Amino acid sequence: VQLQASGGGLVQPGGSLRLSCAASGMIFSITAWGWYRQAPGEERELVATITSGGSANYADSVKGRCTISLGNAKNTLYLQMNSLKPEDTAVYYCTVYTYVANYWGQGTQVTVSS
Repeated sequence: VQLQASGGGLVQPGGSLRLSCAASGMIFSITAWGWYRQAPGEERELVATITSGGSANYADSVKGRCTISLGNAKNTLYLQMNSLKPEDTAVYYCTVYTYVANYWGQGTQVTVSS
């Protein structure tokens, strides 16, 4: 499975961004999808996950501000981020899980700053 993340950028505090992650290859084997982020000097942390059936889970730090979703064709993952804070600044990575492996995209930078 190959993943291509996009949608990052510079946004002011309180603003919104929508990240996308396009999957190609053996998409039928994917059981769950996720977004993680890594700030400078920090460990990579979970942002949100969603199963192929649509069950979502969020980190407490983003709950109520972010929505994870799958496109209708189930080959694109989205993360709608609202009310962004400077502490949301990080490289955001998409990932997918199959029965045999875990795949990662290349990351997209999100910077929240005035």
